[in-house]
Amino acid sequence: MKQPQDLRSFESLQQILHMLRSPEGCPWDRAQTHKSMRDSLLEETYEVLEALDAEDTGRFCGELGDLLLQIVFHAEIGAEAKEFNMGDVIEAINTKLIRRHPHVFSQSKFTSPAEVLHNWEEIKKTERGHDKSMLSGVPKQLPALSYSQEVQGRVARVGFDWKEDEGVLEKLGEEIAEYSSAPTLSEKEKEFGDILFTLANYARRQGIDLESALRGANKRFYSRFEHMEEFCRNTGRDISKLSFGEQNELWQAAKKKENGEKAD
Repeated sequence: MKQPQDLRSFESLQQILHMLRSPEGCPWDRAQTHKSMRDSLLEETYEVLEALDAEDTGRFCGELGDLLLQIVFHAEIGAEAKEFNMGDVIEAINTKLIRRHPHVFSQSKFTSPAEVLHNWEEIKKTERGHDKSMLSGVPKQLPALSYSQEVQGRVARVGFDWKEDEGVLEKLGEEIAEYSSAPTLSEKEKEFGDILFTLANYARRQGIDLESALRGANKRFYSRFEHMEEFCRNTGRDISKLSFGEQNELWQAAKKKENGEKAD
């Protein structure tokens, strides 16, 4: 097969996918379906986020390309099945963007972000139908912490939220007390979920993305423990044979190294 010449064009990407899915193309690519590509779509999305968090521009660019491939792949599968094609995908998002920005593409005028957000919600309400919940548009496959923040953010837009942060903190205290007094494991699991749900709301109110915050904590833990392992290798020690106190000393030293401080 003759490969496309302009490798910077979107049409070339579509052409390559079409070739890969053709009878003369790749057996693996031909075998894929919307469902079989589901995990790949999720994986590529997370890799985009990882590159973004790492502030690695080159890698971020490459991962966006991998994510774009997933979209084009699904459009190609859809076109083959006469479900939809890339033109339909692009038309749908263009139409949605124009409809949701009347202050840009029509005579409507809004003077503040709050007015824009209120109008956005009214338009979405019309789109989903007045008989559907305003939470119906929140993807249920979101990570649990992100889902918690999103649904609580949605209901806050109609006033269902604490007026002050102190109310959320009091609620958190109540949930912790209920967890402590829960008699069974199933009850403790339920109450612990309520604790996380309340923490998600508090983080949302502070402008903190809880998934990002937890990823950062995971990254710091990983880095510090690696420093501990490296120290043990360099000194001929077995980390599993150290007492918790000795391990904690190494942990504190790793934290200081991370912060650019000198270890004691």
